[in-house]
Amino acid sequence: MCSSTKRTQHGIFISMETRIEQKSRAQGSNSHFTFVLLLQIFPFLCTMAFSSVGRKKMAGHAAFLLVDIIVLALAARVNQFQDFFYVADIFPLALSIISLVFVVTLTALDFALVNSYTARPQSEIGIFGVLSIFWLAFNAFSTSRWRLVPLQCDSIPSDFLDERHWCKDLQALKSFVWINFLICFGITLFTLRYAISQYNRGNKHVFQMPLSRYQPDLNVNNDGLSFYGGRGSEFLQFEKLT
Repeated sequence: MCSSTKRTQHGIFISMETRIEQKSRAQGSNSHFTFVLLLQIFPFLCTMAFSSVGRKKMAGHAAFLLVDIIVLALAARVNQFQDFFYVADIFPLALSIISLVFVVTLTALDFALVNSYTARPQSEIGIFGVLSIFWLAFNAFSTSRWRLVPLQCDSIPSDFLDERHWCKDLQALKSFVWINFLICFGITLFTLRYAISQYNRGNKHVFQMPLSRYQPDLNVNNDGLSFYGGRGSEFLQFEKLT
């Protein structure tokens, strides 16, 4: 939102600054200094809000968490029926818990910290990439063990209602574990592709700040936070005035 209205706001600021400068000549320079200071704070406040790509990233995380919770619930029911005996059933349960802890922690840190290192593209690519590998490997193992379970669960005699419900839960689990892998792998590819494309365009600060607050036209200081725009920013104009 901040980047989309930047030109309009810039024009308004210049007009307001001109009028205030005229008044400040008669009333002193304090008001002009205060207004210019506010101009420097405004871009910083923009970085506090999530950018467009940041909102897309959060939507991907939310989708992953939703499917992961479904996998966790289904895996818990399947394992409860089997008394947590089969490894093929335990893998989705354990991995869904690990994924839930990691992604919730990443999201919480991203909300809590303006410059969270774990929210930078290189960190998320590594974390979701490793999770994708584990989901792929464990899904392949579990699916191969589930091949003997009948696809038509209604073919199980009605006298075995518990077994029929278990069969349906297992078939649903078989589908959702692969959906979870696809979302996780998709997040990895999207983050990798976007970060590399921005870096190749000369926006090297894409790896120096959280992707949720990344904007191509931001400049980054040593702390990874943006306080000013390009070469024609108000900050440099203020330096010339002083």
